[in-house]
Amino acid sequence: MANHKSSLKRIRSNEAKRLRNRYQHKTTRNAIKKLREAGSKEEAEALFSGVISMIDKLAKKNIIHANKAANLKSGLTKHVASL
Repeated sequence: MANHKSSLKRIRSNEAKRLRNRYQHKTTRNAIKKLREAGSKEEAEALFSGVISMIDKLAKKNIIHANKAANLKSGLTKHVASL
């Protein structure tokens, strides 16, 4: 166990950040699944901009790698265009 006050604070703040990152990542993954399972093109296009925004935010905060974000956005764009 850590002995310094700053180390104890770092442990607490890291845990809070980990939980927040996990929540945001899981929420984005669920939104991507919902977009991929969308029945009509109109429904998919309505969800598309929100999902892209979520992916960009994850990449900006280094929750996911920038290249993974680009690959996801590219794949989703192709999917929506093919509907």
